Amino acid sequence: MPACNAGKYIAEAIRSVLDQSFKDYELLIVDDGSTDDTLTVIRQFKDPRIRVLCKEKEGISVALNTGLQMARATYIARFDADDICMSSRLERQVLFLDGHPAYLVIGSDAEYISENGEHLFHFRCAGHTHREIIGNLYKHCPVIHSAAMYRKEAILRIGGYSLHAHNFEDHLLWVQLLKTGKCCNLPEPLIKVRINPHSVTIDERWRGRRFRQLKQGILERGTITQEEGNELQNIILRQDNKKIKEGAYHALCGKKLLAENYRPAKARWHVTRSIYANPFRLDNYLILMVSYLPARLIKWLHQTIPQKT
Repeated sequence: MPACNAGKYIAEAIRSVLDQSFKDYELLIVDDGSTDDTLTVIRQFKDPRIRVLCKEKEGISVALNTGLQMARATYIARFDADDICMSSRLERQVLFLDGHPAYLVIGSDAEYISENGEHLFHFRCAGHTHREIIGNLYKHCPVIHSAAMYRKEAILRIGGYSLHAHNFEDHLLWVQLLKTGKCCNLPEPLIKVRINPHSVTIDERWRGRRFRQLKQGILERGTITQEEGNELQNIILRQDNKKIKEGAYHALCGKKLLAENYRPAKARWHVTRSIYANPFRLDNYLILMVSYLPARLIKWLHQTIPQKT
């Protein structure tokens, strides 16, 4: 569990791990230079399975690679410090990997919640079987990062997480990993993913064409250069502002509430706020119009029209 200034949510995240039906694990928390009360909150828990590593702030990929090197278990369950594990998560994923040695990583669907814990939408992975995942490998990130459990040695063999694939270090990792083994997602939500307007990752459509072009080429090659990483980082830094993050957040909620759950009134509420944040994005107006169509037609459109990356 990488953590950076997660004091507001990390207690709930830790409790969800301690409440697992599977008990034989260590909870390794890598604190990436937190300046809030994250460490104080962690130290309130006295469970001997919790181990904390403190380091200077160097970013998510360095924190993840540090955790990989220091973890003592055969399997690694990725988890973020503001998310919540369902109580059967570890048990379900360990049983799968134990019984399927050809598989290197197992993920799951997820429930997405707001910063206050309100249910937003159910997220169904783009693919559940290995065949479905391979068919969309470059188009969709195949596994929700914080829902993944993988074999530690398989990740170490490919060099761990790239330090340059900013905002898609997980997607590049899966592309590299699936050259050597299989992957699938359980068709049930095993985590609750917390998102909010201040989340680090935003919808890539808001990143712009150049970001998507770079990412597509990197994924297809399976490698990334430092120069490409620097360009990605510059794009992200230019977009690190409240308006873009809020617009992307509300657009994501609107699309998912409409296509995945058919809650049109709630979807329109979010899309309208995305339009306020950035009135020049035409796709928001399209989503707003589509929200008045019948549920069956919306589902057909979602399944039929190719989704841009």
